Amino acid sequence: MAKYKESSCKICRKEGAKLFLKGERCHSEKCAYDRRPYGPGQHGKDRKRTTDYRVQLREKQKVKFMYGLLESQFRLFYDRAVKKKGATGENLLNLLERRLDNVVFRLGMASSRAQARQLISHRHFLVNGKITDIASFIVKQGDVIQIKEASRTTPVFKASLEYAGERVQVPTWLQLEKEQFKGSVLREPERTDISADIKENLIVELYSK
Repeated sequence: MAKYKESSCKICRKEGAKLFLKGERCHSEKCAYDRRPYGPGQHGKDRKRTTDYRVQLREKQKVKFMYGLLESQFRLFYDRAVKKKGATGENLLNLLERRLDNVVFRLGMASSRAQARQLISHRHFLVNGKITDIASFIVKQGDVIQIKEASRTTPVFKASLEYAGERVQVPTWLQLEKEQFKGSVLREPERTDISADIKENLIVELYSK
């Protein structure tokens, strides 16, 4: 399976935003973006010529890296967003937020989306009582995501849930029940639920060309 081989910290610095790709490290003083909030390389601090296309492309790349998708995967989500009623940009973010790996991360059951994808693929999670190992699974209102009973003593879950609700704030469209090792989808996410600095209109403009 294809994957990004570039350093996660370099991606944040290149995109000019903290994308929380390294889990616990992003919340510590070791965070490379906090220490050097400019592009990597010899000319990272140099001002670059800005065009409309470059601004649109960088916004798309930023969101793509944030959710950990390859270009073909991201385009599939965009095409699905176009077919839905409503604003395409908001539809896109709605679908991305409802991916199972993102929901596991938002609930605090994993320290990053990358870790969430790995844990899901290793069959540690149940959705509505059934093992689900597809990270791109789209949850809906009323779904219950639970850590498999045999996996609950795993150190990675103990460490993640210890900080759930503190370093990573659980959004209001989700509900976490730490004692039961589960979370619920109360409703679909709205645009106001997404606090990340995303200008989805730029992505729509890019793909509309």
